[in-house]
This record gives sequence, C-alpha cells and structure tokens, in this order.
Amino acid sequence: MNLPEWGAVWRTNFTSTESLLDFCEIQTEQRNAFLIDSSYPCSVPMRFAAKITKGSVDDPLFRQVVPLKKETVENDTFIKDPLKENKFLHSPCLIQKYHGRALLIATQACCMHCRFCFRRHFPHSSVPTENEFDWLKTHTDIEEVILSGGDLLALPTKRLQEIFLHLENIPHIQRIRIHTRFPIGIPERIDSQLLDIFAQCRKQIVVALHVNHPKELDDDIAEALGQLRALNILLLSQTVLLKGVNDSASTLKELMQALTKIGVLPYYLHQLDRVQGASHFEVTAEKGKELIASLQATLSGYMVPKYVQEIPGRPSKQPIENPSCSLHSWRNLDAE
Repeated sequence: MNLPEWGAVWRTNFTSTESLLDFCEIQTEQRNAFLIDSSYPCSVPMRFAAKITKGSVDDPLFRQVVPLKKETVENDTFIKDPLKENKFLHSPCLIQKYHGRALLIATQACCMHCRFCFRRHFPHSSVPTENEFDWLKTHTDIEEVILSGGDLLALPTKRLQEIFLHLENIPHIQRIRIHTRFPIGIPERIDSQLLDIFAQCRKQIVVALHVNHPKELDDDIAEALGQLRALNILLLSQTVLLKGVNDSASTLKELMQALTKIGVLPYYLHQLDRVQGASHFEVTAEKGKELIASLQATLSGYMVPKYVQEIPGRPSKQPIENPSCSLHSWRNLDAE
C-alpha cells in the first residue's frame, strides 16, 4: 500500500513474520509454531509491537497479530465467509445486512492484520465508485452508512473527504459510522486535517473502536480520542472474545473500566466469527456468558458490553443470552 501523507512519518509496520519475531526477541527454539509465509500476510504497526513483552509468545497483543501454523489446520465449521456476506452484496463494495443500514467497503487496507479478522478472505477487488453512491441515493430507507473495509482511516485524507462529501449530499442519511482500529495502532492518524473533515460534517458521526485488551491503550490514544469527543463524536468499543487474549473476567473488567475512563462506551463483546484460520481463538459461549455475568456483578451496567454473535440472515446481532442463539445455529440457517 502506498503510504498517505500522514503515513510517511508515523506508519512503520512489520510486514514479515520473521522481522516481528526478531523484534519481539522470540527464541529460535520457540519459532516452530509460527507461519513464516502466509496468504494473509503479517502487518503490525511499530507502536503496537513496542507494547509486546519481549520474549513472550503468550503476550496478548502478540497472539493477536502473529501468524501461527495453527491457521492452516482445517476445520469444517470454520469457513472463508462465515457471515455469508456475499449473499448481501449489492456491489463489490456495498453490503446491506440490516434494515436502515448499509456498509461501504471503503478500502482493503488496515493499520494491522488481526489474525482472527472475519474478512481475511474477503475478495477486495474494487473501490467505491459513483455506482455505490447512486444506490444509496435511491434507497431512502438507508439512514446510516457504515464505513469499513479494511479501515476507512487507511485512506489518504483527500479520498476520505470525497467519500464524506458524497454522503453529506444524500439527505436521508442521518449518521456515518466508522469502524476502525487505527486509533489503537496509529493514533497519530487523528490529525488536524481529519478533525477538520469531521468538524465540517453535518451528519452525526459515530466511531466504533476495535480494542481487545487493556494493554492496547495508552495516553496518546486517550488524547486522540479526546479530540474526537470534543467534536461530539459518539465513541463506542467493539471487542472480540479471544482465547489466550481476553478470556478472563479480570482482563475484561480492566478493559471496560479503561475504555469508560477515556470516554468510550463499551458496546459489543463479539463471539468469534468462525473464519477459516482462526479456530484456535475460539472461546465457548458458556464461558463467555460466565464472563459477562462476572462483569455484571462487578461493574456499573453501562460498562458491560452486549455479548453478541452475528448469524447470517438474522435482522440484527443476536444476544448470546438468547437460548435460540447458539454457536452452531448459523449452520442450520445456511441449510434453510
């Protein structure tokens, strides 16, 4: 990816497994578990990697981004398109799964490659064109557009501004929601030019921040998010429940407290999407419900995220507490 103007200074990514292992001082005898060449390549920002405990293969940040040979283990219940997004495509860049909302795939680029990404096999073959915006103009039931990818903030600022201008000229769109991991990996992306675009936008802006462990947060991130809050942007968090990363009550409690402290409202705790290559991250729903119960017993209600699973064909994310929502119910739906 060609680096945009802000990236020349701030974006220094590890793009090979070997370089990441060297930086993290992983010993030679420990390296047999790692996948050196992967079709879904390694990509980790320097400032994220700098938080990893040296020499620790169990570090929760390290586990999220390092390719493991376990990714090649075949499992029939873990597939390339676990959310059946291809069934909801109106174009290569436009997805509508839920009433009143549409998702625009703005770019294939991300600030980092999470190994459990449910779109790691998505055929990113196009970029948004006038066709997508024309579709949005003619579908007046769409009130909210979700900008995702990839990660919208990976785009050059000029291109991002063009997308915002397109959406601003569609009267029935009330909200623009951005799903991003950039403030975690490269908070410097929240620069004056980006803030100007947000400040000038007449639509309500919502930023859903992907963060999985309290170790990911720091003062620079808090400051960057504070600049978004100053523009009355609603900040939400999305967390994926991951084995060996955050599957403990104490870790989740610390994370939700830390997010609330910096003005981010805990929103979703996601059950892992069963994407091919990520089976080693799965935590059972039974354990997940126990973790949520622990949070409910020790935190104020607004700090407890909704524990949900996405099931293709359902009209919204499904609460795990609902007896009709099980880890395997999506397979039955697929057969219907």
